[in-house]
Amino acid sequence: MVPEEPIEEEAFFEEIVKKTKTGVTFPKELRELLFDNDEEEVFFKLIVPKEQDKIILKIVSAEDAKKISWEIKSKKKAEEVDSEEPKKKKKKKDVKAGKPVPMWTEYFVYDFESQEKVKTILETAFYKFAEKPIDMDDAMGRIKYALVSFMSSTKTENAKLYYAVERFMLDVIRKFDQPNLLDWIFEKIVQNMDSKFLYELALLDLIEISLIFKRSEKAELYIFHVLKNIDSYDKSERYNIYNSFKQLVKKITNIEHEYGIERTQKIDLLLKEKLMEYGHGVQDNDYKIQIVELLEDLNYIELAYDLAKEIQMSLPQDSLKLEEVRKLVRRLKTTPITEDKIN
Repeated sequence: MVPEEPIEEEAFFEEIVKKTKTGVTFPKELRELLFDNDEEEVFFKLIVPKEQDKIILKIVSAEDAKKISWEIKSKKKAEEVDSEEPKKKKKKKDVKAGKPVPMWTEYFVYDFESQEKVKTILETAFYKFAEKPIDMDDAMGRIKYALVSFMSSTKTENAKLYYAVERFMLDVIRKFDQPNLLDWIFEKIVQNMDSKFLYELALLDLIEISLIFKRSEKAELYIFHVLKNIDSYDKSERYNIYNSFKQLVKKITNIEHEYGIERTQKIDLLLKEKLMEYGHGVQDNDYKIQIVELLEDLNYIELAYDLAKEIQMSLPQDSLKLEEVRKLVRRLKTTPITEDKIN
């Protein structure tokens, strides 16, 4: 808001100044009154109203100057985004030409308050990534702006924002062959997600894209963090624990079958050790059976058979579970044991 015109009677200083070729200079007398220490930096907020009939200079502190400068830059950035709206007509032609387009339903899995504003910025970023050569600073600057500008005071809302941007960035990796963005996504987006559920989903997405792009060392790291997240659940949260195991195993086996990608020895070791830790660490036979089935899905037949046999031996003869476990043992006994992870 533009300050009101100062009342003449209350004015601290008055003078007529003239614009020269070099600009407008403060009168010496005023400089001596206001700025007695020339070594100190002095900052002004400069305002010119729409009428353009005055120039207002407001003295601000160095801290306020930084804050105001950021607000002005953010406003200008938003105006630049708005000015790019007419380009949508050209983008429609690109669709017909078979060029890559954003897949919004894949990014915005969970709705959040600032979704439409974020979408507008991501759309401009997408077409920056599509340019050849890519102006990476410009494209990534828009992503960072979307993350910084639309944070809220609600952890859940922020997690949804992070997840949407992560999904968007993974599509950028696929469509524009940018696997080097994996580290940035993990460090700047996924690690900041304050939701165990969405954090885990984001890691599963990273596992998939890293395996597809043959970055097995990245996949190993992300699997480690999924397993670490599973360990962070309270032991009473068994549903969450085994559901997380189920989603992890499903993701890995689906990738193997769809893309013909074989697991590394380190991935095998991580999965085997953690599944067997939980298989031996619970007393509930229903959960033990689920672990056996997950081991079987991963084709760890010997481990699955040994654990199933252990469950069978621990059951009393009148147990209703006994026949179910016997069938499981018989099936595993006749399943060929192979190191080939893909049938």
